[in-house]
Amino acid sequence: MIDLFRHRIVETGRLPLFGFFTAFILTFVLTRVIVRLIRANVSGWFGNVRAGDTHVHHVVFGVVLMLVGGVASLATPDAYVALDCAAAVVFGAGSALVLDEFALLLHLSDVYWTEKGRASVDAVFVAIAVTGLLLLGIRPFGFADAVPDPAGSALARAYFASTVANLVLAVITLLKGKIWTGLIGLFLPVLLVVGAIRVARPGSPWSRWRYAPDSRKYQRAVHREVRFRRPLIRAKIWVQEFIAGRHDLIPPELLQRSADAAERARRRRVARAARKAAARDRRRAQRRTTAREQRRAAAREERRAAGRGRRSVADRLQRRAFARGRTSATARRLTRRLGADDPPQPPRPPHPRRKLPTRR
Repeated sequence: MIDLFRHRIVETGRLPLFGFFTAFILTFVLTRVIVRLIRANVSGWFGNVRAGDTHVHHVVFGVVLMLVGGVASLATPDAYVALDCAAAVVFGAGSALVLDEFALLLHLSDVYWTEKGRASVDAVFVAIAVTGLLLLGIRPFGFADAVPDPAGSALARAYFASTVANLVLAVITLLKGKIWTGLIGLFLPVLLVVGAIRVARPGSPWSRWRYAPDSRKYQRAVHREVRFRRPLIRAKIWVQEFIAGRHDLIPPELLQRSADAAERARRRRVARAARKAAARDRRRAQRRTTAREQRRAAAREERRAAGRGRRSVADRLQRRAFARGRTSATARRLTRRLGADDPPQPPRPPHPRRKLPTRR
């Protein structure tokens, strides 16, 4: 094992890359263990780093370590392999801290334990895969030791054409939604050919641009997504949660959105209740007004009818009294009792008696 390490790592000059790879993995695993213990509120364990009321994310420390490691690696002479390796270790630790919060940089929001936080774990896995392939001696675009000839020979032209073709295939594969196939295909070009030929994933840019919803290719893409892709995604999520913890918190924007929706619903309920109460009060007021007006109308009608009755009785008595040429005390008493306020009407003149013709 030691001889294999010396032959494949030390003698090939990949010792700094090995230090980067090892520090990257160890820092990521240690960081995830620490944050999971902090989330579980384990007693006796330190908490989050704060500067007053500000929570300092570990991406800040990662940026500082990357800066220190990168500058140290550039400033170290080639003869000092140990210093170069130490700088690569520092750079690897900082890279792990930064990529562990890749979702924070991508969404500019603290989505570490939400579903969007899985983007950080995906970025870490991609970095590990790419670094592992480089550590095994696999170079991008399928060339291990080919060096382009600056004189413009056939080898240089073939290298340039192959590089352009692989880049085009990689872009097509990524547009079809096959991220892992496109990235690993940079090292294994046969994967790019397969990814570029096969149908795109539903929802990818290539599918939106070239597949109609009722086309056969789109139906094939949906069938393959349900039958093959989703079981792989579930397995990948299980591995991610086993290593990095469950990302089951509700995103802050969804919490704010649900709070806004609840507030709008409460305002609608209050407004609806106010409208119902106002309509109920209007109906009650209308009923009371109608009942009052009906009572008043009935009272007026009764008074009018009673007044007509009293005036008719008083008028008859007065007419009789004037017809007799005198006003009886009984008529005056009944007139006062009945409330005849109208002035007494003058009596009708007596009907002239027709004189009989006299005989001569």
